[in-house]
Amino acid sequence: MSQAMQCQSCLSWGSWTQLRRSLLGSRRIQNIHLCAAPVPGELGSAGLGAACPCPLCDTSFSCRGCVRYQGGSQEHSVQPSSSRHSLSQLRNVASSDAIKKHQKRLSAWFSHQPNEERQFGPSFSLDAVHVDPVIRESSLEQILKPLPDLTIQNQLQQPCSQVISLQNLFNVDACGREVKNVVLYGTVGTGKSTLIKKMVVDWCHGRLPHFELVIPFSCEDLSHSHAPISLRRLITKKYQHLRDVVPMLGASDLKVLFILNGLERLNLDFRLAGTELCCDLNEPVPPSAIVVNLLRKYLLPEASIIVTTRPSAVRRIPGKYVGRYAEICGFSDTNLQKLYFQLRLSRPGCSGENSVESSSGEQENLVEMLSRNLERHNQIAAACFLPSYCWLVCTTLHFLYFSRTVPPSQTLTGIYTSFLRLNFSGEVLDSTDPTNISMMKYVAKMVGKLAYEGVMSRKTCFSEDDLQQCFEVEMKTESELNLLEVFRSDVFRFFLTPCVQPGKEHTFVFTIPAMQEYLAALYVVLGEKKTLAQRVGKEVSEVVGKVSEEVSVVLSIISKVLPLRFLPVLFNLLKIFPRYFSRLSGKDRDAIAHTMAEELFKEEDYYNDDVLDQINSSILGVEGPMRHPDEAPDDEVFELFPIFMGGILSRRNRAILEQLGCSIKNLAAFEIAKAMKKTVIRNSRKGLPPSELMDYLFFLHEFQNERFTAEAIRSLRTVNLSSVKMTPLKCSVLASVMGTTCHEVEELNLTSCNLDTSSLRILFPVLLRCKALHLQLNSLGADACKEIRDLLLHDKCVVSNLRLANNPMGEQGAQYLAEALAGNRSLTHLSLLHTSLGDRGAEVIAQHLAKNQHLQELNLGYNSLTDTAALHVVEVAKRHATLDKVHLYFNDISEDGKRALDSLRMDRDGVRALVFLTAGTDVSDYWSHILNVVQKNLPFWDRERVRQHLALLLQDLESSRRQTASPWRKAKFLRVESEVKKMLGRLQHGTL
Repeated sequence: MSQAMQCQSCLSWGSWTQLRRSLLGSRRIQNIHLCAAPVPGELGSAGLGAACPCPLCDTSFSCRGCVRYQGGSQEHSVQPSSSRHSLSQLRNVASSDAIKKHQKRLSAWFSHQPNEERQFGPSFSLDAVHVDPVIRESSLEQILKPLPDLTIQNQLQQPCSQVISLQNLFNVDACGREVKNVVLYGTVGTGKSTLIKKMVVDWCHGRLPHFELVIPFSCEDLSHSHAPISLRRLITKKYQHLRDVVPMLGASDLKVLFILNGLERLNLDFRLAGTELCCDLNEPVPPSAIVVNLLRKYLLPEASIIVTTRPSAVRRIPGKYVGRYAEICGFSDTNLQKLYFQLRLSRPGCSGENSVESSSGEQENLVEMLSRNLERHNQIAAACFLPSYCWLVCTTLHFLYFSRTVPPSQTLTGIYTSFLRLNFSGEVLDSTDPTNISMMKYVAKMVGKLAYEGVMSRKTCFSEDDLQQCFEVEMKTESELNLLEVFRSDVFRFFLTPCVQPGKEHTFVFTIPAMQEYLAALYVVLGEKKTLAQRVGKEVSEVVGKVSEEVSVVLSIISKVLPLRFLPVLFNLLKIFPRYFSRLSGKDRDAIAHTMAEELFKEEDYYNDDVLDQINSSILGVEGPMRHPDEAPDDEVFELFPIFMGGILSRRNRAILEQLGCSIKNLAAFEIAKAMKKTVIRNSRKGLPPSELMDYLFFLHEFQNERFTAEAIRSLRTVNLSSVKMTPLKCSVLASVMGTTCHEVEELNLTSCNLDTSSLRILFPVLLRCKALHLQLNSLGADACKEIRDLLLHDKCVVSNLRLANNPMGEQGAQYLAEALAGNRSLTHLSLLHTSLGDRGAEVIAQHLAKNQHLQELNLGYNSLTDTAALHVVEVAKRHATLDKVHLYFNDISEDGKRALDSLRMDRDGVRALVFLTAGTDVSDYWSHILNVVQKNLPFWDRERVRQHLALLLQDLESSRRQTASPWRKAKFLRVESEVKKMLGRLQHGTL
């Protein structure tokens, strides 16, 4: 067994129950302050002592068991120099230009933000936005001791008596001993690297005055070098500007702090037989030997050292060499989570706009909704114990709410892939294991299998039996068991956490619901979903393929010397086997494509919210009354699963996954897309519901395959997204996807989509190509009408049918639309039903109508028009070359105005005015159309006013019926009267 596995982990592995008990144990609360008295122990072991009170001046915390160090190397103590010359020299070194230059360069390097961080804007620096995670003082005894059965609810909002600040890590311990070596450990995602970055930046800016020189090293960097090197050369190699300071390290009382980040990457051997003693700064030894002797205090004994590592590697350093253990617990207090979100989401520039009051209000609203969701002790509060997931939540919200444009590199899949890169880039699960498997590859294989089985069975909660079946059933070798133990200790809680729902405390859920779908998608796309025959066949094929190449060379030489007939036959047989299994691998890719297409168009998911709204609800919660515990839960929805599959196949995400050890070849991505194309396009032509169509468009955006998207979009002649809340992100996705082609769209329905002026700007290129454009019920005002004017006056505009009903455009909006009518050449049908035009708005439109030569139908119904405005519009319409129908119903037209409009004749005046349900002594040919318009728009109209208008229509019908003598016409009148009476009755009873 490897050295790392000889050390016990911080978790107990008796069963998955013990693992669940240990989850979030780093946040376990201790209310009793204890201090262990020193007891002599064996060399390299920590002694356990009796409890004693340990009062501190400001802060009380439980101290670890004190260790009596044995051996000459532990007897060193820091004695301040009494020499004035040494003090002067110390001051000179501390204030030297070399150290100032070192601070400047470290500050620039450690303040550098990764690409993923820059999407928040330049104002988000490490100094500007940082919340320190909770650090709990610990000990080996506490690390190895099994924890009681604690649930997440019991741990929230409880005080932690063992909390210690970063600045106090090197304070004397409870027994008054000086602390020189500190081990700072935590699982993946708790913020170890970020905390170290902040510590270095604080020192560079003078906020860590206890140390005069800080020298950070990356253990990952050190692990790549095995050539002997001296400590002096190692420092100057990494930091050339310190060449004048290094000679002073061993000759002065310079307070130096070495930072060793990621100790799990080094294989350290503290045995004298494995690593010899070295106290000479100039003696070349392997880098691991330098680290060992620094920790032994044999090399630079006065130097302080802070080591960061994962829990599985804590015991690689013998306890006698550690002065203090400290565990990073993340944000174990929801107040820290709220503070992080407040700082992150409320800063100027987060929305991407400068000094926009509406954006500021939206940011405050987001923070408020998120805070309320955290206070409910929702599952998201459990996820945000890890600062990494707080970052993911903020990034996702930024993507959902503040994406005004969507560059090709910005996708939801890209956010999750980058999130994993930030946490797992370059990480090997166990550096002592000969397979050297990447951590992300192991996660994709093990956790991905659990995630996929959950998606297929529509399950989000997993029992201990599910975990055992998934993780332990295939464990056969010692190496596999060791890797599983490291995974449980370091990585498990990053992806799975105990469920907070009542009655499900003994089950596990994925930390973030979407992460289950992402890992399931990664599991499928990587080809891990194979049958036993496929796995055996692949291995045999590779072996036979290699052997056949060598044998083929030999046979080709023999055949030239001995022309035997059977040799060519044997030669060909050796080639058949690998070819046969290469065909099987092709079928495997067909299966991936089939799974993706089948999951994308599941009919049972057709009428769910679109996936972007689902993500929003999972983060911010659902406003309204809480669900009763006894109420049956809704069916689980996994509509992100196929979208993530498509997103993972994009070139950018495949490149990032390659860095994580998860390789997806270009040929595999090409063949999957080719196999999926026909099925996807055929299903998209069936007429998808609006929310499902939005998901389909989002899938095409995530797929990032322009040729594939162009072929898929050409088949969409009608796009119906009515009632989909079109956020700026969704508008950008629609514009991006539709922008892959330049074909004309027969109809684009954006009715009741919460559009505004900025939405129209984003969609402008798409709207130009739409023949029929539905923009009803979007609260579009005068500013939006200005955008519509620019649209209609564009020389490439093909809009022929424009519906703007139920938008508060007003007189100013009418002015913009009138200007558009005067110069437009494509519009034939325009609906301004219930747009608050009034007489003045109608007059403006009538004035510009004469300049238009193409309009055929104009709807001005329900706009409070009086006789004067209505008659003026009709008079202009009479002289219009093409306008033959004007809708004027539900306006304030008197009986005199009605008679004047009734006198119009199509054959004589060239225009028909639709005002009432009657046309003289007959029923209007458009009576059913008018009643249908009323019925469709009733939810958005003033019911009392509608009731009054219906009563007037009924009176008009009865009056006209009495004036006619034709039995046939009387029957028609009675039929229409019956429909109006039914509508009035349902309106009065509230059933309409």
